[in-house]
Amino acid sequence: MSSQHFFTFFFFLLISCNTITSSSSSLSQNDDTFEFVRPMDRKLLGLKKEKLSHFKFYWHDTVSGKNPSSVTIIPPSLKLNSTTGFGIVNMIDNPITLGPELSSKVVGKAQGFYASACKDELDLLMAMNLAFIEGKYNGSSLTILGRNPVFHKVREMPVIGGSGLFRFARGYAQANTHWFDLKSGDAVVEYNVYVFHY
Repeated sequence: MSSQHFFTFFFFLLISCNTITSSSSSLSQNDDTFEFVRPMDRKLLGLKKEKLSHFKFYWHDTVSGKNPSSVTIIPPSLKLNSTTGFGIVNMIDNPITLGPELSSKVVGKAQGFYASACKDELDLLMAMNLAFIEGKYNGSSLTILGRNPVFHKVREMPVIGGSGLFRFARGYAQANTHWFDLKSGDAVVEYNVYVFHY
């Protein structure tokens, strides 16, 4: 065999080996991907028909007194001359009730935080779980994450998920201030939450 034929044969042999190796490697990657993620029938998780529910309740944010449900964990920066308290973060464990009075029936708690996220107007970043304790929803929760421009009449925030009976939940919440005390900072907010869930 001439040296030119040998090099040509060797060249094609190398290309063939490379092609076989890369195709078996991609097959192996596809196998790994299948092990990592795979399609699934929702019935295997007990998920039935999706429904739309409307929840109405009142959110009580108490920052004053001996037993506040909302406490500042990060104060606003002194470097900024901001009328909005830009940078302040409050942790919350607010009761949610059926009526606007704190004495009305408690159906859960709003647990999470809100932070002043705008230097020009009072816009809050809201991140909270609505942990329900009433009826069949006891132990289930909805998660809200979004922008809350508090001086707007109605504010809309997304429902990004949930747990328990609210697995795979999605929807939105509308917040409307029912009562606000400028002196103490305490507030009662009416929430209407519209959620798709199984």
